[in-house]
Amino acid sequence: MAEYELYCFAQSGNAYRVALMLDLIGADWAPVWVDFFAAGQTRTPDYRSDINEMGEVPVLRHGDRKLSQSSVCLTYLARRSGKLLPQGEEQELEAWRWIVFDNQKVNGMLGPYRFLRTLAKPPGDPAVLAFLEGRAKGALAVVDKRLADRPWLLGEQPTIADVSMCGYLYYPAEEFGFDIAASYPNIGAWLDRLKALPGWKHPYDLMPGHPLKA
Repeated sequence: MAEYELYCFAQSGNAYRVALMLDLIGADWAPVWVDFFAAGQTRTPDYRSDINEMGEVPVLRHGDRKLSQSSVCLTYLARRSGKLLPQGEEQELEAWRWIVFDNQKVNGMLGPYRFLRTLAKPPGDPAVLAFLEGRAKGALAVVDKRLADRPWLLGEQPTIADVSMCGYLYYPAEEFGFDIAASYPNIGAWLDRLKALPGWKHPYDLMPGHPLKA
């Protein structure tokens, strides 16, 4: 049995952050597929009582411990492995600054935008989509500027801030209707640097549930 289990599905950028972190640190782990789309598994009473009362993925199981919220999982794995860990209080605070910005403004807007545009049936209201797209692009511009003069969000070494920020950014351009890497060249170069790290995999190769059944 694997040391870690991750409740996840391939379309979840939030789960991808944790799956990618597990691979980057060389952890012994196994995915547990959650049928979000056909069965609505995260919303079932059993899931909420047995797996996560918040009704979400990811959930990281390690022994008797179950952790939810990707930022908590990333912090736990970084502390246990000593890898991708912000060094010192200054870096730790800076990492959390970018993780919160990501969760609220970058992937916090991109995630629902992509879901409503590509995965929801029927698709979301055009006015809502336009709002989310505008907010996401504004936040991406902030990240692109940040990466103009440094290889990683915190400086010279990758950390959990980078793993968090890339959560939705590797999904295909057609799912967003625009090419993030091409539109934001500093982000594009940074995504290439992440791809070059040992253990990197695309979300559709790392987690189960792709492609979706018609």
